[in-house]
Amino acid sequence: MAATPRTARRTSPRPSSRASAGATNGSTTPSDTLAVLRQFRELFRVSQQHYQRIESHCGVSGAQLWALAELSRRPGLTVSGLARVLSVHLSTSSNLLDKLEAQGFVRRSRDREDHRVVRVRVTPAGFAVLAKAPPPVEGVIPDAVRRLDARARARLHADLAQLLELMSVRSPDAALKLLAEP
Repeated sequence: MAATPRTARRTSPRPSSRASAGATNGSTTPSDTLAVLRQFRELFRVSQQHYQRIESHCGVSGAQLWALAELSRRPGLTVSGLARVLSVHLSTSSNLLDKLEAQGFVRRSRDREDHRVVRVRVTPAGFAVLAKAPPPVEGVIPDAVRRLDARARARLHADLAQLLELMSVRSPDAALKLLAEP
């Protein structure tokens, strides 16, 4: 179960003198709040840097690389199947595939039994992109979250849900967009 803010403050380690100084110099923001803010900043900056490395090495966005990786693991996946494994909106999945197909990295084809179904496969050029990609291909945040043990993932999920509940501005649609895309 997630700790309440009061409990979290009591059980948190003492902040460093440098962090404490920021909270006592007239600032109304507690130093533990600033420490968490710095962690969020680092998470997103490191993620951005990883996606920039991917783009410079591979010529595709981080989201496109992740899509290629998932398609290579699941040959013949559908557009909706890709949306499901990436946890994105169907239109986001379709747009990713449009870009990958235009670059010659994937091929779409109609299913032989049901012509309404479109299957997607990675081309040799797409496999070449994957071969030169710096790991982790799904991005540093999804990779790190996946590597947490189940209990830590559950705690993180609960704590982030609580944080989102406390925010005065919300955007549930943002949850269906990839970090690596603008």
